[in-house]
Amino acid sequence: MNLLFNLFNHKRYSLLYFYALFFLILSGAIRIIFYFWSIQDIDFSIINLIRIIFTGLFFDVGTISYFLIPYTLYLFVLPNKLIGGKIDKSITYFSYALGLIIFTFSFLAEFTFWEEFKTRFNFIAVDYLVYTYEVVENINQSYPMPILISGILLIVGIFIFITAKLKVFNAAFSNTTPLKQRIPITVLVISTSILFTSFISNKNAEWSINRYENELSKAGIYSFFAAFRNNELSYPDFYITQDIDKSFKTIKNITLAKNESYIPNNNLGLKRQVKNVGEELKPNVVFICIESFSASYMKRFGNQEGITPYLDSLAQHSIFFTNLFATGTRTVRGMEAITLSVPPSPGRSIVKRTENTDLFNIGSIFKQKDYKNVFFYGGDGYFDNMNQFFGGNGFDIVDRGRGYLMGDEFTSKRTNIEDNEVQFENAWGVCDEDIYNKVLKEADLNYQQNQPFFNFIMTTSNHRPFTYPEGRIDIPSKTGRGGAVKYTDYAINDFIKKAQQKPWFKNTVFVIMSDHCASSAGRQELDASKYHIPALIYNLPIDSAYEVNKMCSQIDLFPTVFGYLNWSYYTQLFGRDVNLMEAKDERAFVGNYRKMGYLKGDNLTVLGDQKVANFYIWNRATNDLNLTDKNKTLIEEAISFYQGQDYLYQNGLLKIDKLLP
Repeated sequence: MNLLFNLFNHKRYSLLYFYALFFLILSGAIRIIFYFWSIQDIDFSIINLIRIIFTGLFFDVGTISYFLIPYTLYLFVLPNKLIGGKIDKSITYFSYALGLIIFTFSFLAEFTFWEEFKTRFNFIAVDYLVYTYEVVENINQSYPMPILISGILLIVGIFIFITAKLKVFNAAFSNTTPLKQRIPITVLVISTSILFTSFISNKNAEWSINRYENELSKAGIYSFFAAFRNNELSYPDFYITQDIDKSFKTIKNITLAKNESYIPNNNLGLKRQVKNVGEELKPNVVFICIESFSASYMKRFGNQEGITPYLDSLAQHSIFFTNLFATGTRTVRGMEAITLSVPPSPGRSIVKRTENTDLFNIGSIFKQKDYKNVFFYGGDGYFDNMNQFFGGNGFDIVDRGRGYLMGDEFTSKRTNIEDNEVQFENAWGVCDEDIYNKVLKEADLNYQQNQPFFNFIMTTSNHRPFTYPEGRIDIPSKTGRGGAVKYTDYAINDFIKKAQQKPWFKNTVFVIMSDHCASSAGRQELDASKYHIPALIYNLPIDSAYEVNKMCSQIDLFPTVFGYLNWSYYTQLFGRDVNLMEAKDERAFVGNYRKMGYLKGDNLTVLGDQKVANFYIWNRATNDLNLTDKNKTLIEEAISFYQGQDYLYQNGLLKIDKLLP
């Protein structure tokens, strides 16, 4: 105890101690605020609350150790004769103010991140850091920036005033510490940071079955850097594996439809030929991928707000999928599932990985039928690597570029949305009406050239800051998600009405589906209800309007479209024609960047990145997950799909030149 007292009884180090104390108090206070913010999703327990506080404090200590290293080294090497001089004071004041600004800003940012995602900083925050323009503009348009900046400066000013009032600066500038007494403090700070870097993982904070309690036990800044280090996970290193031959045998048995046959010499792969009899239909296909659109927004699924009147009506005149699930929680995960028709990959989406071009995808099948593939995005497709991904996989690009290039091999395939084509724009791009008007123009050109087209449209309006042109709907712009959803619905209605006046409309199929739900946060490992999205197929050449109630995934939508069009083609997509699924084969893939879920009926298998598998019974009525005895068959099926997808990607077997005979 005396040694500990002597260790911290150095007035020269009083500012360092005071800074650390500020951080620990504020971080602990934010943890308590978040706790009560989420109290309805936490199974209250005094013991668990104490564990949250002390686990969080442990990670806070690790976090502050990194912040203290520069100043600790400075105090260690600065000669005593320079203490209190102009150089010492200038460096100290600047460093202290900068440090206060950094952690004050990070704490305030945590509030906005928690509001949006109900989690500490994770790989989403890391990804957003790359796209500074979109993120800064989004913050600027979503929040009162002058007030926020003033608030940060005010808080920092108060901290500095308190520090001066308590004469901490005086103590730091008027006292010396012998070198032999500086060594233990320096060793302690550096050793703590080394300990956390080498032996402590963010996963050590995940002690509860309640996801919120795990997130509250973490430290935001520490979580950010943990995500920065681990945003791409090796499946074999982190997840349960089995014999790869067994995995592909299982996948093949589940995937093969009655109108398909596997290509010979294809033991480790899904290369197969789809054969349908009768005349093939070749209409144009327009796919609308709606940003953040949960099934719960529609009247069909119980919503009484009346924010999707057109889609509610359109669903009654379409083939409407009522039991379809998104594979992930971000746009790039939806794009991965829809375009490549594969289960989600751990860590980063393939859309953002390096080896992500020349892959076999739904566009490859359209190419087999001589379609022109075009990707439309109202923002800059540089964001989230979308242009690189779509441009490198057979799509032309139409976006609102600001000068970023995709590389010389792709620039000739890019068309810009010009200023005179824009009536409204926010941080994420032009409003949905503008992108649809651009689609109409491009479709007219293709029609004149007698060119069948597949248009993939990614919308942006249903995204914070939730702004859109005034006067379109009865909810003012920038008043929240409900208004953005209703404007999204309005814009689709406007687009379809305009398309109906075009000569190409009768021969055009419209496919509509969300990229992911608006919120994915839940109490347990994976909240299955937060992956439930709507999808519909409208204006098929065959006169059909009915509900498809089979459980299916985003990856199944386009194989099902191809089935309705009666196409024969080569494929290696994991997705299936839903209409050819037997009840025993219905399944969905749901996950986040670490948890890989396999949903069959009410059974949810979750593969975790510590080589674990948990098995739950999902109660749809209460949305509870009840941990139960493991189902060996379903766990093996889950491993097969996720290990198989990873094996194909890692070995270049998803490439298009590996497929066609």
